[in-house]
Amino acid sequence: TEYKLEVSLRKEFGKKATKNYRKVGLIPGVYYSSDSNKSISFCIEKKELQKATKSGSKLYQVSVDGKLRTVLFKDVQYHPVSDEMLHIDLYGVKMDEKVQIKVSLSLIGTPIGVSQDGGNLTQPIMELEISSLPSEIPDILELDVSDLELGNSLHAGKVILPENVDLITQEDVVVASVIHAMSDEDLITAIDDDDDMTFEDGEEPEDSEDS
Repeated sequence: TEYKLEVSLRKEFGKKATKNYRKVGLIPGVYYSSDSNKSISFCIEKKELQKATKSGSKLYQVSVDGKLRTVLFKDVQYHPVSDEMLHIDLYGVKMDEKVQIKVSLSLIGTPIGVSQDGGNLTQPIMELEISSLPSEIPDILELDVSDLELGNSLHAGKVILPENVDLITQEDVVVASVIHAMSDEDLITAIDDDDDMTFEDGEEPEDSEDS
């Protein structure tokens, strides 16, 4: 089912205009498609976008440049601290042509290396890129990690994909590992009292905050 979105064309551009849009509750975005070299800038109400993302829909219907289009969310940018939505790309699709999109990966089960050997399960990547017809994009991909032993890893190629869905992410990319749990000794930084911890030539530690 396609969720209908209401957007309006952007008339002002630049950093100042973008800030002004966000101040009044509008999110800037860009529409583009594979069959056109022209992109169209628009803005959409933040509340409308939040409702759309909560709808669970993968496909959306939107009026772009006077025409109804079927689109998907190709890229959404978030603020690194507040997690506020900053910008969105809408990608126009054809229902009979495959598209590349990222889908969430969920690890299922408790690995042997965790339950029996006390290891920690890690998941280096949270999404896999796949190719699929728009109507067949899976909501989520799952990987059973129950047999994963301590010190071993599973790769993207082990994920079972639905029929007519192709993996774009490289098959040898690690998606799950069971590693040794850190002991209290591992957490203690071994620094001798005689070690000189001063910075040479007046060098200061880098500020971790954004400039």
